[in-house]
Order: sequence, then C-alpha cells, then structure tokens
Amino acid sequence: MKYSILVFVFCLVVSACSSLKKYDVGQIVTPQGEILVWLHDETPNHKKSFIQLANAGYWDSLTFNRVIPNFVAQAGCPDAPEGFNDPEYLLAPEFNEKLTHTYGAFGAGRDGNPDKLSARCQFYIVQNKQGEHRLDGDYTVYGKVIKGMQVVDAMVNVPTDSLDEPVTPITMDVNILKMSAKDLKNFTLDFD
Repeated sequence: MKYSILVFVFCLVVSACSSLKKYDVGQIVTPQGEILVWLHDETPNHKKSFIQLANAGYWDSLTFNRVIPNFVAQAGCPDAPEGFNDPEYLLAPEFNEKLTHTYGAFGAGRDGNPDKLSARCQFYIVQNKQGEHRLDGDYTVYGKVIKGMQVVDAMVNVPTDSLDEPVTPITMDVNILKMSAKDLKNFTLDFD
C-alpha cells in the first residue's frame, strides 16, 4: 500500500512538473498579423541562433524583403555580402530527412556557397501548398509555422517590384515566447 501511494505521489509530481515546462516559440508580428513558429530541436544550432537574434531585436528594424506567391516569404538581412561572407553570420547546415519543405516550413536562407552554409540573418516560410521539396537537402528547415499561415498567404500577394520586394514594406517584430504544452494544445505538436 505504501509503495502504491509513493508511486501515485511520484506520478503526480512528474505530471505537475511536465505541465510547467516552457517551450521557445518564435513570434513574428507583421502589419498583416501574427505568425507563430515552432523551432525544431533536431536543428539545435539554427534554433539557438534564431532565439539569440530574436532576443537581441536583430530583425525588428528589417522587413520581409522577398515575397513570391506559391513559393516563399523571405525576411531578414538584405542580400548583402555580410550576411553570406561574415563567419559570425554563417551556420553549418543541419539537414534532417524528417524536416522537409512542406507548406509552412521555416528555413534558413543562403547563397550558392558549396558548403550550403546558412545565412543566420535570413529566414523564409514556404507558402506553396504543395511544398518546395526541390529545396530539401540544400536549405536547412528548422521550424514550422503553427499559427498564421493566412498571414503568410496575404503577404505573398501584396504588390511587389521587379525584385519581388513588397512596394509597401512588410515590417516585423520578432520575439521569443515561452509557452507551455497547455498553451500549445490547439497546435499539432508532440511534447516530451
């Protein structure tokens, strides 16, 4: 009987502790609305980099600088040499065959470098409902939009110039939210 009570109490404590666990979720606030991004543990360096830059306010003065219907919405540093050449802004790829370019995939931009190094200052969201699987194994997917794909759909349909840059800038405020499994219960995710 005492053993059963101890097991029961232990289970209650473990259950209570696991419900207190907080998860880092990316939040991107745009004039079109809020986007929430689940950051994958399978890509720890990209996840850590995104959290670091978001917490530093890196993207808060930048915009979605390239939006293409049935392809992607891309944001972050412009296609400038620093973003692709400065080692401080480059990350080794973290390809994972389970993390592919499906609708809502969140990935790291890069130039045509042979090592497929990510420009940590750029990110994109796949807007093509069929996915962009031709990018699999070439660009690191390190997150998934869990709320706000209607915002992304609206962004890629704004008027753009010849370089696919929105005529009216799409500003962003990027943050990290601490959310519990209970907070995230309406989203399709598995929690440990």
